[in-house]
Amino acid sequence: MVMIPFGIFFLHKIRFSENLLGLATPVNISIWWNIGSILGLMLGLQIITGILLSIHYTADMLNTFNSIVHIMRDVPGGWAIRSLHANGASMFFLMIYLHIGRGIYYQSYLLQHRTWLVGVTIFLLSMATAFLGYVLPWGQMSYWGATVITNLLSAVPYFGDSLVVWIWGGFSVGQATLNRFYTFHFLLPFVLVMLTLLHLLFLHEKGSSNPLGLKNHSTKISFHPYFTWKDLVGFLITLGLLFFVVLFTPNLFTDPENFIEANPMVTPVHIQPEWYFLFAYAILRSIPSKLGGVLALAGSIFILYLFPLGMGFKLSNMAFNFVAQMVFWFFVVIFMLLTWLGACPVEEPYISLSQPLTVLYFMCPLLLLLSLKYFKV
Repeated sequence: MVMIPFGIFFLHKIRFSENLLGLATPVNISIWWNIGSILGLMLGLQIITGILLSIHYTADMLNTFNSIVHIMRDVPGGWAIRSLHANGASMFFLMIYLHIGRGIYYQSYLLQHRTWLVGVTIFLLSMATAFLGYVLPWGQMSYWGATVITNLLSAVPYFGDSLVVWIWGGFSVGQATLNRFYTFHFLLPFVLVMLTLLHLLFLHEKGSSNPLGLKNHSTKISFHPYFTWKDLVGFLITLGLLFFVVLFTPNLFTDPENFIEANPMVTPVHIQPEWYFLFAYAILRSIPSKLGGVLALAGSIFILYLFPLGMGFKLSNMAFNFVAQMVFWFFVVIFMLLTWLGACPVEEPYISLSQPLTVLYFMCPLLLLLSLKYFKV
């Protein structure tokens, strides 16, 4: 009787392996399609290093900062594990932005709209997980970043202030806040794993898109061994870059203020989030109204959900549409400029510069769909 469940599991495992390795894959996909697999690798690395860090981490605001120091100085290999986890988050978001950009450029949202929608949800949860994790070291930037960002919810009409107090677990960021953020930072990656499996399930229903938009099955080949080896090369290059950063510039993306223990009585001169949130932070600061800024901040991410609406129109292929390509690269430049402006002080001329760029940021997706519809090849 014990062997029956084992046999069923074994058969399912064989079937899963056949579906994965034997997946019909477009023969002409480029290195840009490796990024999805690299993201899976990075998610696994973040979970493993996170579990190892949690063994030594202390979620007590009187000892939290010292526990980080203990991990870095006293735990064998602790400095490497923490640097891998911190810099791995930056590598993860770099890859996820490239992955989203590839999906927009090659119009993956048209072929697999459910895959796209789940992917955007993974992106949102990843941002939430990263924000929660940024608070855990309990340095100056961690503490004040949590205070500023959670305070944005006070802009919600009628019950905004009560919502902030409920999230804090008190009238300021404190022990209850740290407990909640640590708990959800630990649990959300496992939700991300489930969503990733769902993402892969939907992807395998229709298969991958390709640069030319071809849908003919005669142009497809087996995933293994052609693309498994290609993914392996991508893994080695990505891990090589990550280990280079960890070994030679481990604090490349760390704000110097975060090497100081959190002090509610001393406010940093310039509060800013990690680099992968800076574009949204610049959009938030560009709008004078607090509620308007919060809505724009949310809209800068939720706008990605609107791309599958283009399925209702007959769109041309961007690979052959010069106008759409120009709009896409204009969108990329705006994103990069907003990221730079988000790191600049909250003063002129940076605020004035970010306002027109914010308007253009929200216009670009619409202009992209219109150019794909009306500028035919």
